[in-house]
Amino acid sequence: MAKKTSIQVGENIKFDFLIIGSGVAGASAALKLSKLGKVGLLCKETLFECNTRWAQGGIASVLSENDSYESHTQDTLIAGNGLCHEATVRKVVAAGPKAVQELIDMGVAFTPSESQNQYDFEYHLTQEGAHSARRIIHAADMTGAALQKTLVEKVTENPNIVILEFHTAIDLIVTDKVCPDFSRNRVLGAYVINERDNIISALLAKATILATGGHGKLYLYTTNPDVAAGDGVAMAWRAGARVANLEFMQFHPTCLYSPRAKNFLISEAMRGEGAILKSKNGKRFMEDAHPLKELAPRDIVARAIDAEIKKTGEAYVLLDISHKDPDFIKAHFPGIYSKCLSLGIDITKDPIPVVPAAHYSCGGIVTDTRGRTGIKALWAIGEVACTGLHGANRLASNSLLEGLVFADFVYEDIKNLWPDLQNYSIPEVPKWQIGKAGEPDEMVVISQLWDEIRRTMWNYVSIVRTEKRLSRAAARIDQICQEIETYYWNIIPSRSLVEVRNLAVVAQLTVKCARMRKESRGIHYSLDYPYTDDINYKKDTVVIS
Repeated sequence: MAKKTSIQVGENIKFDFLIIGSGVAGASAALKLSKLGKVGLLCKETLFECNTRWAQGGIASVLSENDSYESHTQDTLIAGNGLCHEATVRKVVAAGPKAVQELIDMGVAFTPSESQNQYDFEYHLTQEGAHSARRIIHAADMTGAALQKTLVEKVTENPNIVILEFHTAIDLIVTDKVCPDFSRNRVLGAYVINERDNIISALLAKATILATGGHGKLYLYTTNPDVAAGDGVAMAWRAGARVANLEFMQFHPTCLYSPRAKNFLISEAMRGEGAILKSKNGKRFMEDAHPLKELAPRDIVARAIDAEIKKTGEAYVLLDISHKDPDFIKAHFPGIYSKCLSLGIDITKDPIPVVPAAHYSCGGIVTDTRGRTGIKALWAIGEVACTGLHGANRLASNSLLEGLVFADFVYEDIKNLWPDLQNYSIPEVPKWQIGKAGEPDEMVVISQLWDEIRRTMWNYVSIVRTEKRLSRAAARIDQICQEIETYYWNIIPSRSLVEVRNLAVVAQLTVKCARMRKESRGIHYSLDYPYTDDINYKKDTVVIS
């Protein structure tokens, strides 16, 4: 006999478009697609809680006469270490100025130029690691928050967008599972938990767009918010999509080290404006690591910090910008200044303790330059997608750019398909079946599995890897996946259960990708294969379900 439960099964709800994820990619796509039809915009918490709001640096784009598309393209290709898809890079770079202008027209409060003629542009442009020019438009050091604030305002006032806050997607609905008479696999939407009302419903759509962000919560230390659990990659994988390059998890070199602060990022723009990395004894160590010193690509900076920490036995290194004018520091980094000051660190006088942390995945669901996943009626945009833009290492501030322009690419693609999509009749889809599943007896099971996944990934699959570590990770993660699947089918889904299941899948895929690459390239560094092998591995690591 089934256990009594508090969860209810709701009626199926239909939209023209279902967008899962409310960050820069999802919100931008929602605004554009609302011109065509009704949009359901789903987010696990509030509209504001996403990876975008935590982005500090800015948006990379060619906005000055002192810059060029070719320069931005070459910087991206160099950072990507041979794996960028050049056609994708060129298309994204060329679309950047239009995307930025749209944000300016919306009213995003970018930082104005200090001198009207300083960059031949009315807004201040900063420079970050591996960029050969000043091309980062920003809102002080809180660009993501300013961007998300404006997008949320526009989305909220749009009558064609239905906002679905505190909704967690369980799985995509695909025709071969619910309508087996269909000859071709097609996504019809998703089964979703409404956490406020404890209802599981099928949200159906003629087109579904995954914009779920990354999976930083896969690691013990991350700059990502709690919502970044790899949901999109896991759901798409179970639906039959290809994934690629998950071995390339970018570790941000400088996350604030403090027991009183959770996941606070120290922007790369600070190093772009002259901040210096030092060991605790005051020695500058990046001079020996790379000719660009603190402005070296992120993977090199992260490994140098990791090596310094291991060599000295200290828990962190120091990032020092105190040699700059205090007014300059406060004006350019007000968020960082305020946060550090609240912890007793005056960055105009004191260095900041920092450590590397999982930050951004350069891999994800394989898409083309239109955002198509290979499964009919399913698109993916933003960090959840592997578009070919980032290659083996993302160039700083290309992430917000990618989310913006791919939202437009998907809109243009769907607009072209709209005459056929508009007339598509969504078949009858069964409601969620609770069956004999019951409430969990003890939530400690989920928290235990979650902790094991994150510690296993941090210890064995982080900044520096070995074959032995990866083998150990594979054995444990495979076992955890089996445990979770057995547990999952006997328990009514909750957000925590859905997330730990998805994290386990993404961990398993990440380890698989890492074991397939027998070289060191970009973010993926192996002590057993410390060289780059262009003959055998100058290609994406694609995994097919």
